[in-house]
Amino acid sequence: MDSEDEYVMDDVDDEEEDDLADEDYENFDLGMEPEPLSSAAQGSSRDDELDDFPYEVLSPELIVQHMVDCIKDVNTVVQIPPTATRILLNHFKWDKEKLMERYFDGNQEKLFSEAHIISPHRKAKSRPKMNTRSSTALANQELLCEICLITMPQSYMTGLECGHRFCISCWNEYLTTKIMDEGMGQTISCAAHGCDILVDDATVMRLIQDSKVKLKYQHLITNSFVECHRLMKWCPAPDCKYAVRVQYVDAKPVSCACGHSFCFSCSENWHDPVKCSWLKKWKKKCDDDSETSNWIAANTKECPKCHVTIEKDGGCNHMVCRNQNCKADFCWVCLGPWEPHGSSWYNCNRYDEEEAKAARDAQEKSRAALQRYLFYYNRYANHQQSLKFEHKLYAQVKLKMEEMQQHNMSWIEVQFLKKAVDVLCQCRTVLMYTYVFAFYLKKNNQSIMFEDNQKDLENATECLSEYLERDISADSLVDIKQKVQDKYRYCESRVNVLLQHVHEGYEKDFWEYNEVL
Repeated sequence: MDSEDEYVMDDVDDEEEDDLADEDYENFDLGMEPEPLSSAAQGSSRDDELDDFPYEVLSPELIVQHMVDCIKDVNTVVQIPPTATRILLNHFKWDKEKLMERYFDGNQEKLFSEAHIISPHRKAKSRPKMNTRSSTALANQELLCEICLITMPQSYMTGLECGHRFCISCWNEYLTTKIMDEGMGQTISCAAHGCDILVDDATVMRLIQDSKVKLKYQHLITNSFVECHRLMKWCPAPDCKYAVRVQYVDAKPVSCACGHSFCFSCSENWHDPVKCSWLKKWKKKCDDDSETSNWIAANTKECPKCHVTIEKDGGCNHMVCRNQNCKADFCWVCLGPWEPHGSSWYNCNRYDEEEAKAARDAQEKSRAALQRYLFYYNRYANHQQSLKFEHKLYAQVKLKMEEMQQHNMSWIEVQFLKKAVDVLCQCRTVLMYTYVFAFYLKKNNQSIMFEDNQKDLENATECLSEYLERDISADSLVDIKQKVQDKYRYCESRVNVLLQHVHEGYEKDFWEYNEVL
């Protein structure tokens, strides 16, 4: 073989390997390598003894820092390219321990295959180097791009370790479509038909030409990192870019830097005393067509023969089914056959028929279930609506506080008003969710005690709301301040009593439920 066409295999010494590793980390950052954080960009942490639920609020810069740190931690052990490490971590939902366990179980080839990447070890062993003359000759060799079907020099062609090569222009268009139109970031596979090898980050950033597409790709990678990481959640507030990181997963309240508080487990607004699964069922019950079905059940009846739904629109109890294949005659009152009724067109006296009694019982049960649901829903919705008004109260209170400060009142002296509105909103929120909790409860001695606590808190909340909606002037400040403080402190105490009782019931398992939850 001519020496000009030979591959020259050169060993890479340790120093060169270190340089390559450093370069890999620099290339990995996707253009997002975090700089030293300003105080505004840094996240905040919480480790209150009272809450006993430590968590950290992460800015976009800190999210990237956590991702890079996680990759570096793994890479110090596995010693593979960082882009391959990120794909592996994403495959295991960023569970470092699980990845390490699988990596060292003796079947790395299977692991890489499942993650849809070519083994970096296989690449390192077979990576050739060409001498200058050979590389020049190959660069001038023309190849056919199987996407655009245009023949061009090999220097315009590129591909992945799977061996499929296409022109740079087709790669750019393919990646742009995947990112911008399909919203794909973590799972973009090779452009070759049937090839499932994933495109690594370095290749994506090298081939994409539009800076907007690169930025979208960065956001997709970051978003996937947070959504896959079991200890991280995005703040659900609109347009918020912060995430929350916890030390362990639990249904506990967390507060974002934007001011929004939510349940870490389900990302809903904090909903104590209702469990996440209950709230999910309740929201589904309120949102879907189940209550429309309940209305139909309460206001209509089914033909006892063909079960078509019928609504009565006249006074006559003699019903004739309009279904052309049925035409059954029956009594609207008892749902029994009409023939035994004789001429009693407006009076049904056949209440002892077993079949008719079963139909009436089912009808009454459906109506009772609807009435019970509406009882709890109306009170839930009432507090929900009141809570919206209380949020408007913040603006009114702020104006009152500013007005009082103009009448020789200090800033500290008028802070009781803001505190009172904070407590009022907390009470409304707790009361709103107590009706969801009560909807699923069966009656027993403990539920009666819960309802007493609920009633006491509700009365105190309405009284506090009334005080705050009064026309508070500087002249009445001394009198009203003591009354408002007494009321919101009492509300705080009643909230604590109610929640402690509910949590005690969870721990001691003395709550009984109307359905399996």
